[in-house]
Amino acid sequence: MQKLKDLYTKEYIEKLAFDIGKLYQPFDQRSFKDTIFDPLWKSLELKQRMRHIATTLHIFLPLPYPKQLEILKTISQNYRSLESMFFQDFVGVYGLKNFEESMNALAVFTIDSSSEFAIREFILRYEEQTMEQMKLWAKNPNEHIRRLSSEGCRPRLPWAIALPSFKKDPSKVFEIIELLKNDSSKYVQKSVANNLNDISKDHPKLVIEFVRANLGISKSLDFICKHGSRTLLKKGEIEVLKLFGFETVDCIINNFIVDESISIGDNLFFSFELKTDTKIEKIRIEYMIEYLKSNGKYSKKIFMLHQNKLERGIKIFAKKQSFQDMTTRKHYVGKHFISIVVNGEIKITKEFFVI
Repeated sequence: MQKLKDLYTKEYIEKLAFDIGKLYQPFDQRSFKDTIFDPLWKSLELKQRMRHIATTLHIFLPLPYPKQLEILKTISQNYRSLESMFFQDFVGVYGLKNFEESMNALAVFTIDSSSEFAIREFILRYEEQTMEQMKLWAKNPNEHIRRLSSEGCRPRLPWAIALPSFKKDPSKVFEIIELLKNDSSKYVQKSVANNLNDISKDHPKLVIEFVRANLGISKSLDFICKHGSRTLLKKGEIEVLKLFGFETVDCIINNFIVDESISIGDNLFFSFELKTDTKIEKIRIEYMIEYLKSNGKYSKKIFMLHQNKLERGIKIFAKKQSFQDMTTRKHYVGKHFISIVVNGEIKITKEFFVI
């Protein structure tokens, strides 16, 4: 499987150099390529490679910043997706003293890629001015530019630099959300929901208030409310569960069978029966694993099993959970716990050992 950082092939950089050379004749294509693939290149990860390309472009385009942008904006139309984000990175590094030109460039670059990382540099330095620009973008006819106005100010955007002021007080972010909450684009709706989900991790009550005020108005707002509440739902926040109709249910868990012990790299197998004497219109059945950490404490992770209605009677669930080490989670030898959670309520818990 190809790693993301390997998207920048020799052919990719050669094409980039050739395209620039057509617009700017003094561009030294051979030296540019040699500088990109320097002895450190293999050790660089994806974002480091983006930065390396951006800084090398700056060296080989010894022009005033606005002239550099004109060249980059023109050739960027031939480059798309994640790998082309070195264009935006160039703006984030070299454009902070040229606000208007940089805003224009980020709007151009985001259409075929995304400027969500670079815009944060401007939020940190020019918060008021940048957020006013993002309000204008929120009304733009292009869905990619409207999405940028939400995605760029997410307080906890993955892989991105933090926005501490928005973690502390997300009121300016909510101004953007209000402008976009009725957007017809699913692409924009997902960003708004992700923004709400970010906010819920620091200010759950604010997101609960938003859901209470907007749920039931339209299908798109219902999607935003539910997707934006996913962390709160996983945490079993009773107030949120009730807003979505997940009330306390009368059910019994029987025959909860769990492997007593497994090795790191194995699968944990478990099964159980859920018995109910009445039909349940809205039910959310999850399992929660309490993973032992290196410091002896536990971290909880919830996984979905079933979400919909449930007919009267007995339903059998059987599942396996991988204990293969991943980049995002490392497993440790010792006692762990698994629980069955129904509409936010822990119904039964068992221990098992990783050996």
